[in-house]
Amino acid sequence: MSILITGANGTVSSAVLRSLAGTADVRVLVRDAAKAPSGVEVAVGDLDEPATLDRAFQGVDTLWLLTAMGPQSPHASMNAVWAARKAGVSHVVRMSAIGAAHDAPTRNGRLHALSDVELAASGLDWTVIRPAFFMQNLFGSVNGDTLYGATGEGRLGMIDVRDIGDFAATVLRAPAQHKGSTYTLTGPASVSLRDAAAVLGEVYGAPITYQPLTPDDAQRSMLDAGVSPWIAAVTKEYLTAYAAGWGDYTTPDFEKVMGRPARSFADFARAHAAQLRP
Repeated sequence: MSILITGANGTVSSAVLRSLAGTADVRVLVRDAAKAPSGVEVAVGDLDEPATLDRAFQGVDTLWLLTAMGPQSPHASMNAVWAARKAGVSHVVRMSAIGAAHDAPTRNGRLHALSDVELAASGLDWTVIRPAFFMQNLFGSVNGDTLYGATGEGRLGMIDVRDIGDFAATVLRAPAQHKGSTYTLTGPASVSLRDAAAVLGEVYGAPITYQPLTPDDAQRSMLDAGVSPWIAAVTKEYLTAYAAGWGDYTTPDFEKVMGRPARSFADFARAHAAQLRP
């Protein structure tokens, strides 16, 4: 069985590749072969350019479909699904967005809802994965003894990206067992950033204070850092929704498939001290 991984250099697909280590016939799709991960077959192509995909998709049985967040995401997803149909791919495992729906409070969630519907109507076997807020999103948020964040007192069922990688690899190795399933992946508990700061203090043995920012503050900081206006604006939409409690839930989906609970925030904090520790 041949598996094609898109978004191979990104945070989530890199985790998927690590979790697939030792699996035969894994291929990555990259725009630049010089930047491809090592140890896997490399195919050069661009999801925004359909003419580059035919050769890359040949001989693929299962596709891991991840598209970058942005207004062009449905275009890239559409091109991938069409190339998969032409190439005879049997199953697409698509990474969608938490709460993807036509009435989602973010443009990203509404765009992903369109692509989820398109995949379901494609005639291909499919599985959709919708992960919650990534714990890794907090990298860079601790400055000195303060954790800064713009989700207010909202609680989030945040998940470690390593668990997303493990889950996706499990589905990719045996996709038929997950045909037609949509999984919402969360961590084992819903926590606020104030809770997270307290956990960081316990793990690192030094008090960490939570300093709330407004979504407007976060948007300005992103723009000052060179983030595109669209990404900054949509991130503000997410932060506003999270602050209002939109992400305050957990699901049993991860443990049901994996047979173990997802990693806790304390587990994450211990494993990523170098990236989090002040």
